[in-house]
Amino acid sequence: MATYVLSDIHGEYDMFLKMLDKIALKETDELYILGDLVDRGPHPIKVLQKVMTMPNVIPMVGNHELMALEAFEFVNTEITEGALAEITQETLDNVSLWLEHNGGATTLKEYGKLSTEDRQEIVDFIRDFSIYEELSVGDTEYLLVHGGLSNFSPEKDIEDYSLHDLVWKHADYDTQYFEDVTVITGHTPTQMIKGNDNPGRIFHKNNHIAIDCGACFNGGRLAAIRLDDGAEFYVERTE
Repeated sequence: MATYVLSDIHGEYDMFLKMLDKIALKETDELYILGDLVDRGPHPIKVLQKVMTMPNVIPMVGNHELMALEAFEFVNTEITEGALAEITQETLDNVSLWLEHNGGATTLKEYGKLSTEDRQEIVDFIRDFSIYEELSVGDTEYLLVHGGLSNFSPEKDIEDYSLHDLVWKHADYDTQYFEDVTVITGHTPTQMIKGNDNPGRIFHKNNHIAIDCGACFNGGRLAAIRLDDGAEFYVERTE
């Protein structure tokens, strides 16, 4: 049994399939995906549907799943006078922002082609995503979370952090959160980490491992790490 972690697939279904082949994922292995399966890339719903068939894959929530859920609820609203009156301007603004600036159009396009039953299955599936995971591999303790630990304090338990702290905020890679726990995050493309001398590759610093290597951007990669031995795997973006 081996344990793998990747993040921020962002609808890049073909890259995801290539990664599964590259790591030769077995049914006895575990694969953690640290959120942002959806948006930007061409096939977000296909990514979700693939993961739904894989019981050894543990998906976690990213900020893009949160945005998508709000949009799905809006799209699924039955058009009645009472229902329309309950839609807030904040919801309308959030859905507009998701579509125009956060790559939601590709997700909505595929979602709109689903049957009512399949739509509900997608919503229920995302709602079951975990917010964080704690695990031990070998002699190392890991904390897996999409974004980081905003408003960090060594006295705080993980349950004391808000969803916003864990999912929306970015990790501070200049701060070592823990001496005895390695924190693995997505959300921040390694190309954007200040002081990173090897952009586009998995980034290690201060008991952090950052694994979002910008799969949805030109020149980016989908990255995975095997926690058992630290081996790194990459699928290059070809477009």
